[in-house]
Amino acid sequence: MKYLWFTATVLVMLADCQPRQKPEADTPEAEPVTPAIEAEGVFIESKDPLLDQIIGPEAKVEVLAEGFDWTEGPLWLEQVNKLIFSDIPPNIIYSWSEETGKEIYLTPSGYTGDAERGGEVGSNGLLLNPEGKLVLCQHGDRRLAVMNASLGSPAPDYATVVDHYQGKKLNSPNDAAFSSSGDLFFTDPPYGLEGNIDDPLKELEFQGVYRLDTQGQLHLLTDKMSRPNGIALSVDESKLYVANSDPDQAIWMEFNILKDGRIDEGRVFYDATEWVGKIKGLPDGMKVHPSGTIFATGPGGVWIFNEEGRHLGTIHTGQATSNCALGNNNQYLYITADMYLMRVALL
Repeated sequence: MKYLWFTATVLVMLADCQPRQKPEADTPEAEPVTPAIEAEGVFIESKDPLLDQIIGPEAKVEVLAEGFDWTEGPLWLEQVNKLIFSDIPPNIIYSWSEETGKEIYLTPSGYTGDAERGGEVGSNGLLLNPEGKLVLCQHGDRRLAVMNASLGSPAPDYATVVDHYQGKKLNSPNDAAFSSSGDLFFTDPPYGLEGNIDDPLKELEFQGVYRLDTQGQLHLLTDKMSRPNGIALSVDESKLYVANSDPDQAIWMEFNILKDGRIDEGRVFYDATEWVGKIKGLPDGMKVHPSGTIFATGPGGVWIFNEEGRHLGTIHTGQATSNCALGNNNQYLYITADMYLMRVALL
């Protein structure tokens, strides 16, 4: 196993984007704006020379912001040059930009009810629909919703996109992806339910992967995955990738999309079960680069695959890592990892 250490110590960015230097032993250390992560926990591991075509040898893992409860659903907004992402437990979406750092962007984000409830209530996956409106996987409201207001509006106005399947309430939509034709693919594990899989309000007996077509018809693609989570389409939209965040079956699945919109039985794209419990995290969110490279969060950080399923390397974050997003015209990979927001420059 070959490890590429891009610096002698990992560069951690402060709020003003300057590297934090370690003081001399006899000098009191100033309180950092963004605390350092242990160097041995944050590194880029190369398992294939092809990684050098994706992440340059001088790339560094940057910590952009910290202090969140559980970050998820990063989405780059090209038109305003900023990233937005969910902080699920406090029911907030934050934004981050080079100019302003982190700011509250939207609240409530995932639960709009009046009754108090616990659990993972906020939004999870975030994406833009073909009209450029923000679509949210709302855990607390157990639906996919669209924000009928301009991006950045301080007064969100949500409309339901889908919240039932065959008359039964969805569990808690988690992640989603639009096809070029406007079909919406999404996963529906139980993580947003206050009691998770054993919640008495759970109406469906399974955890589904779905396709919502442009006519508003909801199609169940598979109910065979125990914890479907992150979801993405291949560049040519012929394949569907779905992460399974089950510690007993920590896998990524690959399905062929058939002409009628259904999927085939699928196959295991990669199995990471042996790493569960050894390093933090499970298969979770993912994004596909225009080159076909797949960035998939999993045990240890972000796993990097080519289209054939070859594991090229891993961005180790030292944290349980939930999701990632391409931004700045695909120049950066943004990473949500527990209480942190990170990024790595791409080639």
